[in-house]
Amino acid sequence: MNLLRRQFLHLAAGAAALPALSRMSWAQTYPSRPVRLLIGFSAGGGADIVGRLIGQWLQERLGQPVVIENRPGAGTNVATEALVRAPADGYTLGLIGLPNAINATLYDKLSFNFIRDVTPVAGILRTPEIMVVNLSVPAKTLSEFIAHAKANPDKINMGSAGNGSVSHVAGELFMFQAGLRMVHVPYRGAAPALTDLLGGQVQVVFGAVTATMPYISTGRVRALAVTGTARSELLPDIPTVGELVPGYEASAFHATTTQWSCGGATTSGTIDFIGFKPAIAEPPKYRLASRRICERMASSAPGNRGTGAEGSVGRHGTKIALLEARTP
Repeated sequence: MNLLRRQFLHLAAGAAALPALSRMSWAQTYPSRPVRLLIGFSAGGGADIVGRLIGQWLQERLGQPVVIENRPGAGTNVATEALVRAPADGYTLGLIGLPNAINATLYDKLSFNFIRDVTPVAGILRTPEIMVVNLSVPAKTLSEFIAHAKANPDKINMGSAGNGSVSHVAGELFMFQAGLRMVHVPYRGAAPALTDLLGGQVQVVFGAVTATMPYISTGRVRALAVTGTARSELLPDIPTVGELVPGYEASAFHATTTQWSCGGATTSGTIDFIGFKPAIAEPPKYRLASRRICERMASSAPGNRGTGAEGSVGRHGTKIALLEARTP
């Protein structure tokens, strides 16, 4: 009996070690094929630019192609649902941002639970929006724009990257706190919204630094304000909205997530084990290029996988409640 008991214990110990050995083998071979990076906006916008910078660096770091897939629609919900439905094998990544946190409270029924169904990999950056207007708008300053908008209620078109996008909520919050009424025109991404801003179909857009700076620097649009708590180093002469509208602040963030589970529950060490975190944590050589077009890059040091989404869900749920109360 003792011999049989010892044999059973040896077999049980061997069986218990198999999952760990399997994970070790997976980590040593990962990635063995191309990795997808899903972006919930159209090409040419701020999120797309950030995603392609990170994708290019990840491709060099991981030694496999990183295929960028733009899945615009429903304020990033189309891309997020594709991520959630993807096989939980670490070969599908998603670039997330503030819209994902906003959507958790903006939409009553979603086919996924954002916090539960995706695994955070690393935070990338946090940046404000820039309020830009068509050159035909008579206002040269933020105070002049507010006066102009108050004198012309429901006559100014405000373009955004889509319902629930950062630009949408930033603009709605501005209207709410400044006591304005403008017509919201949602687009399938920042690029088409800015195209129509240049053409005069819309008069104002709250856009990402990455997407708006080329037009600002060439004088094709006029920057009136930034939405963060401090002035931008790129536009030191442009005030924050909060300087004229006390308490106003709206910032975006970008982070990477994936679908990865083990036995039905995500394990905290999985991302470390398969090699994502070491790749993200190492300062990319594209940081300098990113810094020129973004406010700041967030450090993703080992041991810190927070993407910023968890806290944003609660904070922006409060903003959504305010905007819903404003909507007739």
